[in-house]
Amino acid sequence: MNDIASRRQRNLKRLLSPRHVAFFGGQYLNEPIRLCREAGFKGAIWPVNPKYKELAGLPCFPSVEALPEPPDASFIAVPREAAVEVTRALAARGAGGAICYTAGFAEVGPEGAALQQALVEASGDLALVGPNCYGLINYLDGLVLFASGAGGKRVEGGVAFVGQSGNIALTATFNHRSVPFAYVISAGNQAVLGIADYVDALADDPRVSVIALYVEGLTDVPAFARAALKAQANNKPVVVLKVGNSALGVKLALSHTSSLAGDDNIYSALFERLGIIRVPTLPALLETAKLLAVAGHPPGDRLAVFTCSGGDGLMTADEGAVLGLNLPELSPAQVVSLRQQLPNFASISNPLDYNTALWGRHDLLVHCFSTVLGGDYDAGMLAIDFPNDDEKSTNSCNISVAALTEAGKRHGRQVLVTSTLPECLPEAAREAMVRQGVAPMQGLGDALRAFVGANWQRRRHAELRADPLLAAIMSLPQLSDRRQVVGEWEAKQMLAAHGVPVPPARLAAASELAGAAAAIGYPVVLKAARPAIAHKTEAGAVALNLRDEAHVRQAADAIAQSVRRYDPALAVETFLVERQVTGAVAEMIVGVKRDSQFGLVLVVGAGGILVEMVADSAALILPTTRDEVEGAIAGLKVAKLLAGYRGRPAGDMVALVDAVMAAAAFAQAEAARLVELDINPLLVLANGQGVRAVDALVVFGEP
Repeated sequence: MNDIASRRQRNLKRLLSPRHVAFFGGQYLNEPIRLCREAGFKGAIWPVNPKYKELAGLPCFPSVEALPEPPDASFIAVPREAAVEVTRALAARGAGGAICYTAGFAEVGPEGAALQQALVEASGDLALVGPNCYGLINYLDGLVLFASGAGGKRVEGGVAFVGQSGNIALTATFNHRSVPFAYVISAGNQAVLGIADYVDALADDPRVSVIALYVEGLTDVPAFARAALKAQANNKPVVVLKVGNSALGVKLALSHTSSLAGDDNIYSALFERLGIIRVPTLPALLETAKLLAVAGHPPGDRLAVFTCSGGDGLMTADEGAVLGLNLPELSPAQVVSLRQQLPNFASISNPLDYNTALWGRHDLLVHCFSTVLGGDYDAGMLAIDFPNDDEKSTNSCNISVAALTEAGKRHGRQVLVTSTLPECLPEAAREAMVRQGVAPMQGLGDALRAFVGANWQRRRHAELRADPLLAAIMSLPQLSDRRQVVGEWEAKQMLAAHGVPVPPARLAAASELAGAAAAIGYPVVLKAARPAIAHKTEAGAVALNLRDEAHVRQAADAIAQSVRRYDPALAVETFLVERQVTGAVAEMIVGVKRDSQFGLVLVVGAGGILVEMVADSAALILPTTRDEVEGAIAGLKVAKLLAGYRGRPAGDMVALVDAVMAAAAFAQAEAARLVELDINPLLVLANGQGVRAVDALVVFGEP
């Protein structure tokens, strides 16, 4: 980090917890100043406007220079040209940071982009949030630097929420979910400060326990990775809702690898690499962050679920099957004990429907829940919905929660409570649970997703601590737009040198084909080799299963004619004669894409015609490990075929992983110039027979 960046990070911490705040603008400031005072901010508040003597009942200062001292925090709500000058004056005065609420910058087009660049240049080492943002709220110290009224209340510690959408940030504060927000920050255009800067600063705040992110796109992936790993090292888990599919990096049309990688797939690979939980919705983000903030990571994934409804149990089982939830069966001894405690019509299983026979009986419920939690489980979850305006039923619900809490403490198990519907867990019940360290989850599906995600993150963090390579992001030199497509023969020789198996093959002129084919052994495949053609199938430059000399000669003539029709400027000079590979269990694609932000991205998936039909692929950021590759392949739909589907032979998984790792080694060795690698298909033969790369494309670039 350079000197300016270091000073800016120090100033960001001043901004987050300021001693004094300056507000720049007109009568509009009455509301933001009122909100700041009502939130309980104890520091000095300085309105700045040369046209007014006072704003919101406070005396106005005419300029930045007239302020008693450089403000730790500022809120700028003036026209955009004036915002640049205010920013310049604050930076010159040595201010800490500023919220640039003003809009009309890069989000409106070239003119605004030029003005935003001027804003960046004016900011110096000022920690500038925005522009075009709502601002920030510090619920720890009672600081509101926000464009409009927000929800939430003072806390002693909790979740820091950072979002690129001002409205989403505002909406999050209005939740009725008892999420303990420590900070809410609207990042806006990220002209100066990016998501990585906020994560880095919040990772140092001892009062922040979880960092929740709403991300539309990252501007500096390596910086984000460093910040996320820092947060993790400081025991602050990160949860992200990533939306949109921004066009990041270089897009090529030479192969399938780029389209299969996709920006969203690469983001998923990044988050998985860094141990960040990715969630699909805003409610899931809030519920997962709440679980981690209130109860922390579960000690393990073995969950016992209690319901007083067979329907809740069935929904839990169905949702759990999709999410990979671990619901271990009850032991024989537990079954015997529970049959004695519950009516004969009760279904003794996990999830357990303890039904209304025990409803409202604290001692019996504690005994029932303890019978289960005393077994081989890590956590217990109670699915229960509180009624509206029914005091008796509400009391019974409270008794069930108290009984599970007592049983959990007795056996040292984590306890969670969830409602089936989000609205069926009232605030009084939620707050009582939070005080006991019990996470009050809202929405059965999101509760189960949060539990599964938190367990995955716990395991992933342990892996990252054990193997720092897993967190590495390669830094690549920039390349020009000039591209060199390497011929298939040359590409395969390069790959073979790194351990990728290829079929026996020879290069031959038309007059040499018969001898080459005979030397290799029929049947053979014939392809146009030179000049290199990226899409040989489209050009008609491939002939398969040629069984004698006559077929080889006919195929050579057909290929030459087809290539001329495809591109009259091309004339086949050399052919590639290759042994036909038969008996494949599956066709795979292995590729590497160079991305300007993420570095080298490895793609593995179903290949051949299945590339377009099913788009079954996984992305991994290089460098990677064998375990990661094995896990990625196991998660593909084609994994069933590789395992031996419906009596068919299983594929050679060891050889497949070997080949993927060899392709990754080639990519890393050629990182200075590799743009794209595409092995499609990589034929997987029966177990013990290996794999063969029967087509390959390599594209290099120039510095």
